[in-house]
Amino acid sequence: MTLALVDYGAGNLHSVANALRAAGCENLAITDSPDAVRAADRIVLPGVGSFKACAKGLHAIPGMVEAMGERVHQGGTPFLGICVGMQLLATRGLEHGVTPGLDWIAGEVRPIERTDPAIKIPHMGWNDVAPGLHDPSGGLVEAGEAYFLHSYHFAPEDGSNVAAMTDHGGGLVAAVAKDNVVGVQFHPEKSQQFGLSLLSRFLEWKP
Repeated sequence: MTLALVDYGAGNLHSVANALRAAGCENLAITDSPDAVRAADRIVLPGVGSFKACAKGLHAIPGMVEAMGERVHQGGTPFLGICVGMQLLATRGLEHGVTPGLDWIAGEVRPIERTDPAIKIPHMGWNDVAPGLHDPSGGLVEAGEAYFLHSYHFAPEDGSNVAAMTDHGGGLVAAVAKDNVVGVQFHPEKSQQFGLSLLSRFLEWKP
């Protein structure tokens, strides 16, 4: 099995790579090559920073978005988006203006609303991950505690794409899934055993 960790200048690549190796991945390529993505058996898209900057970085690599789409939608390759990599699955993001996303899971990425003065934004630190009764990830995302760091959240149009929720002054989507695509708002690479277990299950995931 080969895993492509997409390098588009917007992710903490080495931390994610180390976590994937610790979870059991033996053949991992950190790559900005569309051809390498087309040849991969699994794809991971990390992301840190703003939605706008991450989208710009991804589209700046000629053929990368097309290669990911071909491999995921035509090849059925399991795909994991992490943090902003998860947010990029949306139709659009509203950070620093309206920016188109991949539109793989319909919805938009909006600012977290401060409904309680005691709630701090960004949502930072450890928080519960609570899968729904009808988890579209097929059990890939389990209940536990994970590390979050974000000021914007994914609001899917279809609630059936919500794999897990967390609570930060109200419900926030912690994970989304559709077919062979899953995205997590939290950072598995910073979530200790919970995160490593999730990555290990992703390496074996057969959606």
